[in-house]
Amino acid sequence: MEDKKNTDTVITLETMTARMEYQMLSGTLNVPIHALVYDNRKIVPGCVFVCMKGAAFDSHSCVQEAAQKQAAAVVVERDVEIPNGLTVLKVTNTRLALAQLSAAWFGYPAEHLKTIGITGTKGKTTTVYMVKSILESAGHKVGLIGTIETQIGTKTIPSVNTTPESYLIQQYFRDMVQAGCDACVMEVSSQGLMMHRVGGFTFDLGIFTNIEPDHIGPNEHASFEEYMACKGMLFRQCKVGIVNCDDAHVQDVIKGHTCQIESFGFSEQADLRAAQIQLVHKPGHLGVAYQTQGLCSLAVEISVPGTFSVYNSLAAIAICRHFEVSVQDMQQALKQAKVKGRIELVKVSDTFTLMIDYAHNAMSLQSLLTTLREYQPGRLVCLFGCGGNRSKLRRYEMGEVSGKLADLTVITSDNPRDEDPQAIIDDIKVGIAKTSGKYVEIADRKEAIRYVIQNGKPGDVIVLAGKGHEDYQEIHGVKYPMDERDLIADILRE
Repeated sequence: MEDKKNTDTVITLETMTARMEYQMLSGTLNVPIHALVYDNRKIVPGCVFVCMKGAAFDSHSCVQEAAQKQAAAVVVERDVEIPNGLTVLKVTNTRLALAQLSAAWFGYPAEHLKTIGITGTKGKTTTVYMVKSILESAGHKVGLIGTIETQIGTKTIPSVNTTPESYLIQQYFRDMVQAGCDACVMEVSSQGLMMHRVGGFTFDLGIFTNIEPDHIGPNEHASFEEYMACKGMLFRQCKVGIVNCDDAHVQDVIKGHTCQIESFGFSEQADLRAAQIQLVHKPGHLGVAYQTQGLCSLAVEISVPGTFSVYNSLAAIAICRHFEVSVQDMQQALKQAKVKGRIELVKVSDTFTLMIDYAHNAMSLQSLLTTLREYQPGRLVCLFGCGGNRSKLRRYEMGEVSGKLADLTVITSDNPRDEDPQAIIDDIKVGIAKTSGKYVEIADRKEAIRYVIQNGKPGDVIVLAGKGHEDYQEIHGVKYPMDERDLIADILRE
């Protein structure tokens, strides 16, 4: 990913290290730098090579290679054998050093943007799109970095990680500044914080949505306490922290914060509160209406169902208040804001409601179906499958959740990968068998969608779960193009 800066100016190692702490083990700082590299396969003459320890490989073993390939300098976090004539800097943490060096390499672009970082177990994706929608309706030009994609002006880049490597973040910031953006809103994962991917700059606003035990395991966090501590790092790296005061763990998350704190929520203690909440249910449309109190007062209606949508929109209002967005702009943008694959309503009928959602595990499916139940649908119909080459437990659990909460489950394929689609369906049926839920099985996803559309009844709420924003299906190791929106359009045409 390491590209040359879009500049003819030669930057020295002294300039690049001006804002970081290090110990100089050998060499000189007065050396021109031509590239910044953190992958040993991309070492070139005149580069700074940052050594990092990964899950499978520690590039501290590549210092001799860097010298042979004429790197200008290497940055290490542990003692290494130093080759003659090579500049070697030692730091406490090379991941943090990479972030600081990347910020310098791209000319500290975050200083030319208002940066907004959103962390939490759920709600990050929806909230970033709501913020972008509101700020752009008020005339701002906003870059976005998130789970689905990165948006820079008219350019869209599909995402690999929720929060990319620090070098890439600083490159994106630079590109946003060059594209005329004045703000960037981004999802900040606990992994991204733990691995210092968002190091090297200070967020103008840091937001906490909520936290639940998640991402705990061998390659993620050792415990829930560590997970909370990583989320909390954001509040020692932002100027203003905006937090959901209704979350049971909020005080643990912001412990040791160095920023000014504001809160949002339903409780009387919140600085920005939601009151008079009403569910809005019209044919083909589900939403919520409420009134804000406290830091600002406005009547809000959003075209996304559920109580958690109130929290997401409340967070977005709390953020955009700092940009002095007018009440009218906020109201209009929130009514129109929608996120691809996150409770995304697709109009197919005047009598029933169809939506696409990314819910792909038992926890998210339960949350979604419980929310939709509140709207008292004629029938709640849930279409889903499970991924192949993944835990069978997820299949049993999702089958049981849908069997309990949906009036009808349509079991189909998701990404079977290398497994037989029918074998996955049979596993889901094991979970459904624990309930009295009705189901049909249709392995071909397009035919399953055709079935729910053709058999939709007045007052039904139908959810296509699991694929969300994904635009492919993986069968026997091959990825085929498949966007549910296109399938729906084909079915309606046919």
